[in-house]
Amino acid sequence: MTTSATDRRAGQVAAEQNDRHFVTALARGLEVLACFRSGDALLGNQDIAQRCGLPKSTVSRLTATLTRMGYLIHVRESSKYRLGTATLSLGSAMLARLDVRQVARPLMQELADFARAEVSLGTRDRFSMIYVENCRSQAPHALSLDVGSRISLTTSAMGRAWLAAAPARERTELLAQIQQRNETRWPALQQGLDQALQDYRSLGVATSFGEWQKKVNAIARSFQPGGGLPPMVINCGGRASQVSQELLLGEVRPRLIEIVARIETALYR
Repeated sequence: MTTSATDRRAGQVAAEQNDRHFVTALARGLEVLACFRSGDALLGNQDIAQRCGLPKSTVSRLTATLTRMGYLIHVRESSKYRLGTATLSLGSAMLARLDVRQVARPLMQELADFARAEVSLGTRDRFSMIYVENCRSQAPHALSLDVGSRISLTTSAMGRAWLAAAPARERTELLAQIQQRNETRWPALQQGLDQALQDYRSLGVATSFGEWQKKVNAIARSFQPGGGLPPMVINCGGRASQVSQELLLGEVRPRLIEIVARIETALYR
């Protein structure tokens, strides 16, 4: 069992013990579905067991049940699973109700075309950021990311902007969990996060210049979408060979800040 899986299971066990309304079987089934990530074609029971931190026998029962309900599809040739169409209906229903996507998309595309970059809208899901909208320019060599993609919470500009906007108590608790999961990397991660919070206060955006991926630059700004939704973030970035730090901070940054303000104004009318 991996360290992250162990930590996740420990947290779940604590929740089960402390909350009589917690339905263990439901939580485990949802964990199985959540372990499928963008880019995963097929996963076997052993893969799922490692990611979820559950016994393989438990996972086998869960995948059999989820397959019968249409949430997973069993591929006989490989004895592995892919997400089923029932999960598509859940995701589509959720995305269709995100008014912020309709408001943000034309402004995001405008910025992507100006910067010849990629502009994305995302929010936090546990220890990563997940894309809920994505716009690309026509420039070649775009990043291979789309709706549903997950990126780092700690090293990406999007994740850092989310942390900068999070309530102090929530941020402190989350960072403590991240530290437990990344003891050896924590000093470097903390240094980057401290700088990111300082950047956000002074520049109005979080930055990541070669820290999420070595040859990728990005800046991001968070906002409150309202409607009971958690903070969301708009990120602009691309390959460093095409999207320089100077371009992002000098020309893109004021436009990103303006776009986020326009989105908030439109949402709160």
